[in-house]
Amino acid sequence: MIGAITDVPGIRVGHATAPQALTGCTVVLCEAGAVGGVSVRGGAASTHGTDMLSVLNLVEKCHAVVLTGGSAFGLDSVCGVMDWLEERRVGFDVGVTFVPIVAGAVLFDLTLGNCRSRPDRAMGRAACEAATGGPVAEGNVGAGTGATVGKLFGMDRAMKGGLGTASLDAGGGLIVGALAAVNALGDVRDPESGRLLAGARLPGESGFADTARRILSGQTAPGFAAAQNTTLVVVAANALLTKEEAVRAAESAHDGLARTISPAHTLYDGDTVFTLATGAVKADILRVEAAAAEAAARAILRAVLTAESAGGLPAAGDMPGGAGL
Repeated sequence: MIGAITDVPGIRVGHATAPQALTGCTVVLCEAGAVGGVSVRGGAASTHGTDMLSVLNLVEKCHAVVLTGGSAFGLDSVCGVMDWLEERRVGFDVGVTFVPIVAGAVLFDLTLGNCRSRPDRAMGRAACEAATGGPVAEGNVGAGTGATVGKLFGMDRAMKGGLGTASLDAGGGLIVGALAAVNALGDVRDPESGRLLAGARLPGESGFADTARRILSGQTAPGFAAAQNTTLVVVAANALLTKEEAVRAAESAHDGLARTISPAHTLYDGDTVFTLATGAVKADILRVEAAAAEAAARAILRAVLTAESAGGLPAAGDMPGGAGL
């Protein structure tokens, strides 16, 4: 166990990063196919292929999930992943070619870096080429490159978000991992101590404004920019799940967002969780659900703790007490 989503056998992760433009994309590959599920709870989601993962529809297995910056423009990177998989004959055999099932979701990072530079088809392919089953780079990489948190009072008082991963051995042979790109409207809080790690800052000071408390008291910034926030999570497990159970696991993983992001699932966030179940181990769905929530929470914390300052915004490690790793 290396503490990454790649602890789940058959799962590989690759990043494509544009550090100067402050954007990028991340691909989670499962070429052998995994039962997929999805749950969208944010009010400002931009996604690809989520209908395919609905329990009402025919498709059951997914071959990749793409998390990308660039807002809706970044969905072009999904096409690059599909091209890459098709060339390797991964997907449904339809006689004339293979059609890979690839789901994806975007986060908004256009205001931090170069808004004209977005993840594209080439970056999607590059992320696939870089994919490995080993340690996963965290922080300012892939979809987390331009991620930010704590934006209720504008970018001047926000902080750097990022990408993180975690895993746990849930016993009985069950391994559950998660990968999160954290670009939330709200703050990120350690659920055990209650301490804020990253989020909206006080004006002219280095402390935290506490976004949830400010919203409750009716304090929001004039001209607040909506629909520019999202936390994206992929949960993978070596469990044998039905499609319905995979969706249940995705729904439960949202508990991890609620534990760590304050507030989560707002009208102005596109919070989305994907699940991939590789089917190697029979496991109680209750255990899978609990592990999915815990893995998601840990991955979110890792995302901000491994982030570094960029675009003029501080990271958790720059705050008093040095919350970063």
